Amino acid sequence: MKKAIVSMMVVMLLATSGLTTALALSAGQPMPEIGLTTLDGKKVTAQALRGKVVVVDFWATWCGPCKVELPILQKLYQKYGKQGLLVVGVSVDRDAGNLPKFLSKLGVTFPIAHDAGHSVAERFKPAKMPSSFIVGRDGIVKFVHAGFNAEDAAVFEKEIASLL
Repeated sequence: MKKAIVSMMVVMLLATSGLTTALALSAGQPMPEIGLTTLDGKKVTAQALRGKVVVVDFWATWCGPCKVELPILQKLYQKYGKQGLLVVGVSVDRDAGNLPKFLSKLGVTFPIAHDAGHSVAERFKPAKMPSSFIVGRDGIVKFVHAGFNAEDAAVFEKEIASLL
């Protein structure tokens, strides 16, 4: 617990200093292992995701822009899922207890994993909440988005469509 608190303090300090971007996973790098189990009990591994276009989205229930972004990702998941798009949400909330109710309220049905220990967040190093990593079928990160506003929806869709 102490390590997680210190880790989050370092992330917050770096985020406010502007240095996190330099440390964050960037386009052109291989997607790190996720290795978490989704809320419905399925294991998410990098190997299982190869061959799909994947959006790995880091979010939290306390994050205002996340509440706007998650329904947009849901629409993209529904629109492009049959063409090979998979969205994997990674919650960095401390407690997973309220996640099902929160996700139901937003209408989210894509796979959600809970990163309670922030081990996956440490590998991806999201610069802020939300942060999305769009990964090509080859397992390489193609686009990275830190933060979200409504205008980003069209950019996400264009990037996803270009990879499908």
